[in-house]
Amino acid sequence: MDSLCDACSTLGFKNPTPIQAESIPVALEGKDLIALAETGSGKTAAFALPVLQALWDNPVGLFACILAPTRELAFQIADQFEALGGAIGVRCAVIVGGMSNMEQAVALSKKPHIVIATPGRLLDHLTNTKGFSLRNLKFLVLDEADRLLDMDFGPTIDSILKVIPRQRNTYLFSATMTSKVEKLQRASLSNPVRISVSSKYQTVSTLIQRFLFIPLMHKDTYLVYLINEFAGQTIIVFARTVMETNRLAHLLRELGFKAVPLNGDLSQSARLGALNKFKSGSKNILIATDVAARGLDIPSVDCVINFDLPQDSKTYIHRVGRTARAGRSGKAIAIVTQYDIELFLRIENALGEKIPPFEVEESDVLIFSERVGEAQREAVKKVNEDKEKKGRGKGGRSGGRGGQGGHGGHGGRGGSQSTRGGKRGRDDREEE
Repeated sequence: MDSLCDACSTLGFKNPTPIQAESIPVALEGKDLIALAETGSGKTAAFALPVLQALWDNPVGLFACILAPTRELAFQIADQFEALGGAIGVRCAVIVGGMSNMEQAVALSKKPHIVIATPGRLLDHLTNTKGFSLRNLKFLVLDEADRLLDMDFGPTIDSILKVIPRQRNTYLFSATMTSKVEKLQRASLSNPVRISVSSKYQTVSTLIQRFLFIPLMHKDTYLVYLINEFAGQTIIVFARTVMETNRLAHLLRELGFKAVPLNGDLSQSARLGALNKFKSGSKNILIATDVAARGLDIPSVDCVINFDLPQDSKTYIHRVGRTARAGRSGKAIAIVTQYDIELFLRIENALGEKIPPFEVEESDVLIFSERVGEAQREAVKKVNEDKEKKGRGKGGRSGGRGGQGGHGGHGGRGGSQSTRGGKRGRDDREEE
């Protein structure tokens, strides 16, 4: 269709990515599809274009439902559908937790063509919103299926599958093929064509990976050194807990850097606000839990810093996949302390390659120690003030386990050591 081709041209799509080149022709033939590709490979357009083409051919009612694991990814998918389908008048509704149920019910009553949803909130509307159903659905897309199932959405998805027509097209997109994804494939797809353009663990060839092996007590100082080295570039820093993202954002702001936190404790409007500030360039450093590790397409991220290493290798792949997207180059730096060696070796083993060290003179780093120490103390004060405000408003709920003991003199100690042994702070589990 000419209008879709024009939209692709306007968006700067010149040549299809491997997953697009292999999956779009199969989808246009009307077949179910299970597609495996690494993050940043252009999966959204790979399912959006066939759905929009089919909608143009047969524009009837609520046409397609896309399930996504996180709210941010749902909004991002909606943006892509609207950008590609604007010329044909496509109407989308985003149905996610953290937003007004009533406003969403009104949006559903306006008969959108495409519903993009997180599973919990979609099931809520299917159960409680009068007049809303998926009985005439033509397309179901499960995006980031491995992530959906890792977040225990399996039973919710099973409930949704029971109330949608068997005669439909289903696309399942996933970065990895797990036993849970295999089971979901058998339950939801009919004779699917399987396409894979990635191995189980893979990073793109344009990504430059390095590690820094450092003592835990200087962790904050090394982070500040790296941020200073990459001054002016766009950087995502991954931390393990909500509390640590807030502390690091305060710390970096005290030192004059434009940092903003993104975590699951923020309201939906605050989360979208943080992302928009980062995308627009008003803030160039995003301090995130794994709520930002999957699916978010922020095209110009120059560097990813793993301040806290993830507990599993798969999450590492998805984190570093925030940079070096769509053929661009990018850097990923892992900060490794004496307590992280086993995790780091596991990541290297999964990648099947040795990650080279990031060369740095310790004396150049420790120049920052005094200023970092002062900023740490201020950051702890502000985190505690934030907790008190939140406690007054929400009965004392705390944001994470990364206790502040030791932050004043040992950068990062509370947030990092408290999470060893698999104990996790409040992170990115979606409520709905």
